[in-house]
Amino acid sequence: MTTGKQLAGLLLLTTALTVPGVALAQDDPAEAPASQPQDSDPEEGEEEPEVSIPGGSIIVTGRINRNPERNSTQVVNLLSTEQIARTGEGDIAGALSRVTGLSVQGDGYVFVRGLGDRYSLALLNGLPLPSPQPLSRVVPLDIFPTNVVASSLVQKTYSANFPGEFGGGVINLTTRAIPDESFLTIGGSISGDTVTTGSNGLAYYGSDYDWFGFDDGTRDVPPALQTYFDSGLRMSDIPLDSSRNITNAPVTQADIAKQLGNPNLILLQRIPDVQPNWSASMTAGTSLDVFSDGQLGVVLTGSIKNNWRTRNIINQSILADFTLDTDFNDTVTENSMLVNALLGFGLEVGDHRFRWTNLFIRDTSKLARLSQGEDFQDDDSIQQQQTAWYERQLIDSQVVAEFDFGDVSLDLRGGYARTDREAPYEYTFTYVRDNAQGDFSDTFINVLDRQTGDASVVFSDLQEELYAFGVDLGYQATDAFGITVGYSYSDTERYSERREFLFNAPTSFPDGVGALRPDLLLGDAIIDFYDIGLIESTQSDPAFNAGLTVQGGYAKINWEPVLGLMLDLGVRYEDAEQTVDPVQVFTTPLNSTSSTALSNDYWLPAATLSFEPIDNLQLRANASKTIARPQFRELIFQTYYDPETNRQFNGNPFLVDSELTNLEVRAEYYFGGSDRVSLAGFYKDISNPIEAFSSFSDNAQLTSFANAPSATLWGIEADAQYTFDLMNWGGFFETKELVVVANYTYTNSEISVGAGDITRLFPGGDTAASNLFIDGVPLTGQSDHLVNAQVTLEDVDRLQQFTVLASYASQRVTSRGTAGLPDIIEDPGLQVDLVARQGFNVLGSEAELKLEARNIFGQGHEEFQTDGTNRADISTYDRGTTFSASLSFTF
Repeated sequence: MTTGKQLAGLLLLTTALTVPGVALAQDDPAEAPASQPQDSDPEEGEEEPEVSIPGGSIIVTGRINRNPERNSTQVVNLLSTEQIARTGEGDIAGALSRVTGLSVQGDGYVFVRGLGDRYSLALLNGLPLPSPQPLSRVVPLDIFPTNVVASSLVQKTYSANFPGEFGGGVINLTTRAIPDESFLTIGGSISGDTVTTGSNGLAYYGSDYDWFGFDDGTRDVPPALQTYFDSGLRMSDIPLDSSRNITNAPVTQADIAKQLGNPNLILLQRIPDVQPNWSASMTAGTSLDVFSDGQLGVVLTGSIKNNWRTRNIINQSILADFTLDTDFNDTVTENSMLVNALLGFGLEVGDHRFRWTNLFIRDTSKLARLSQGEDFQDDDSIQQQQTAWYERQLIDSQVVAEFDFGDVSLDLRGGYARTDREAPYEYTFTYVRDNAQGDFSDTFINVLDRQTGDASVVFSDLQEELYAFGVDLGYQATDAFGITVGYSYSDTERYSERREFLFNAPTSFPDGVGALRPDLLLGDAIIDFYDIGLIESTQSDPAFNAGLTVQGGYAKINWEPVLGLMLDLGVRYEDAEQTVDPVQVFTTPLNSTSSTALSNDYWLPAATLSFEPIDNLQLRANASKTIARPQFRELIFQTYYDPETNRQFNGNPFLVDSELTNLEVRAEYYFGGSDRVSLAGFYKDISNPIEAFSSFSDNAQLTSFANAPSATLWGIEADAQYTFDLMNWGGFFETKELVVVANYTYTNSEISVGAGDITRLFPGGDTAASNLFIDGVPLTGQSDHLVNAQVTLEDVDRLQQFTVLASYASQRVTSRGTAGLPDIIEDPGLQVDLVARQGFNVLGSEAELKLEARNIFGQGHEEFQTDGTNRADISTYDRGTTFSASLSFTF
C-alpha cells in the first residue's frame, strides 16, 4: 500500500533533479550517438518514427505537420526508439506500461483501460502473432526485448483497417529495417534485487545446459512412457508389472514408473547465495545503395538473459464463514533464460518499401517450490515441493511490401509463425504430518495414496501455427479525400496436450518408507517391492485441437470537407470459425462432449471526427463496434497449472463472443514539438463479457471462466508532456532540458446481473448468473486509477539523462469469488524507478553506461480476499528493489 513515506520520498527525488551534482556529468563527454533524443519540433524536420500497419501510414496525406500522434486520424500513442530507451525498460511490456491507460499484469500481458488482455490486439509489422502461453491467445509482450523494435504504436480508437477483436486497443510493434549507417553494438549487464540476490534460494540440478535455456535431452519423454503414448491404450488397461501382463501389453506400469524417477529432476536443493542476473546482447546493421535510387538494409540482433527471482509467498484460503481453511508459506525460486535473435532485411526503391523479418524468441523458466503450512480442517501439517521446466518459443517470418505509386498505394503482407510451449516433468510431492499420537506424528510422510501424501508428474505440450495474409489498396483522390479497401485472412491452429500421472501405492505401503525423500521414494527397488503403479488423472480429455479462421474485408475513407475538419469513416465485415475438439488419443473412444463450435459474422462500423477549431487545438470524437472472442485456453476443458500464480485453470466450452460498443471524445492541445496536453472521456458497453471466477478445494485454487450478462465501462484520461529549457540557468544546465511526462486514467466499470439472467457452465449447462456475479461489481483486471509520471533531466548535445519514473495502480479484481466469498483483489500500489544513462567515447567508439534502480520503495505484491474486517492473503510477497548496471559499445 502507498504510504506517506513513499510519497515524501518521491517528492524528494523529484526535487533532487534540480541539484547540479547528479551523477551524470563526466569530464570527457562524448558526442551524442545517432540515437540521442533531441525532442525538436517535428515541424522542423524531426525524423518520423517508422510504423508499419495495415492500410499504410498513420499520417494524413497533405498535412504539413508530421507529428504522428497529432496528425493521425485516430487516437494513438507512439513510442519511438528514443522514447523507449528513455524509460530504460528491457522489454516492450515494461515500456508500454508508461503509456496512458495501459497497465501490465502477470507475465507481460498489457491491459488497456482496465480491460483484460483478451481485449487487446497485438501485431508485429501489422500481422498477428500466435501465443506460446496456454492461458492466452495474445502473445505476452515481455518476451520482446526493446532492441528489436523500432516503434510501438498503441491505437485506442477503432478503425476498420484493423481486425475486429479490438476491445481496448491495438498494439503494433514495428521492427528495425534499414539503418541510417553501418553499426555494431555489443553490450552486457548485471543486476540483482534485495530479496533474491545473495540470499537463500531453491533449485534442482536438471541438465547441463539449463543455464542457456536449453535441455540436453534429460527431459525427453522416457522410452517406456513414449511406448505407452504410441500404444493407444489407457493406463487402466496397462498391467502393473510383467508377471501380470496376460494381455501382452507393450509396456507395464512399473516400466513407466521406474523411468520417471530421475533424481536430477526431483531432488530439491537449497542455494546458499543466489547469483546475480546477467545479460549480453549484440546488434548490427548495415545498408548499401542499390539500383539507381534504392537502399538495402540488413539488421541482426541477438541477446541472452539469465535472471533469478525468489518469492516468499503467503498463501491462504478461506471457508464460507471467512475462517481460514489453509495457511501456507511458499518459497519459490525461478531461473529464467531468454534467448532471442532477429534477422531483418529492408529494401527501399524510390517510394516503395519491402521488409522481410525473421524473429526467434525462446523464454525458459526453471522453477523450484517448497510449501509448508496447515490444513485446519483435517488438523494436518503439509509440506509440498514442486520442480518444473517451462519452455516458450516463437518463430516468426513475415514479408511486407508497401508500394507507393503517387495517388495509389498497395500494401501486401504475409507471414507464418509458430509457437511452442513444453513443460516436461512437472513434479509435485506432498507430505503430510497428522500431528496426532503415533510413531510418525512428528514426521512428514508420503504413502502415495492421495490422502496421506501424493506424488504426480505432468507432461504438457502446446503447439500453435498461424498463417496470415493481407492486402490493402489506397487511392488518394485529392489532398482532402482518400479511400482504402482491404482484405485479410488468418488461420490459427493449436494443439494442446496435458498428461498427468499419479503414483499409486497399495494400502500396505509402510509409513516408515513414506518418510523417504522424493527421489528415494520413487527408487526402482521401492517401486518393484511395493507394487507402485500409475493412474492417469487426465484420461478423460488429454488433448485438444483448436482452430480459428478469420476473414475480413473493409472499406474506409479519409475526408477533409473543410480545412481543419477530418472524417475517418469505415466499415469492416468479418467472418470467423472457431472450434475446439477433443483429440482421440486412445483406441477406445471416450465420447467426450467438451467441444466448441462458434461461427459468427459481424458488420463493424467505425467513425472518427477530428476538428481543429484554432491552431494547435484538436478535438476528436469516435464511435465504433468491435468484438472479443473467447481465448482457446478459456474454451478448453482441460486443467492447466499456472506457475506464476500457483493456480489451476479449467476452460468452459460454452463461452460465446463478447460484443462492444465504443464511444470516445478527446481534446488535445499542442504547445510545439512534443509538448502537449490532452483530456479524453470514453464509454464502452459490453455484451457477454468473459470473466474469471475461482473456487477452492484441498489447498488448490481452481479458476474457470463464464460469460457475464453485460457490463459498462467509462472513464477519463489526462495526458501531458512539457519540456523546460534550462539554458538560461548557465553552467551545468547550459545544455540541459527537463522533460516532464504525466498521465492519469480513471476507469469505472460495472457488471449488470438481473434476477432472470443465466450463464452457461460446462458440463452442467444453464445456471443463474447471480451464482457467479454480483450486480454492480467492476470487471476483473480493472483499476479505478492508473497514474504514470516521468521526469527526465537530459543534455541536448550528448547522451546524458537522469530519469525518475513513477507508476501507480489502484486495487483491481483478479478473479471472482464463489459460494458467497469475496472477490480476489490485487493491490499493485506505487512503484518508483530511477534510470541514468551516460554516453562517452572509448578509443573513438561510442559507449553507453546505464544505471537503474527499480521499485526503490520496495512495493510488494498483494493479492487477497477481505470481508472488510478480516483478510486472507491469496498470494502476497515482497518484490524488493532491483539494481542493475549495463554497458554497451557502438562501433
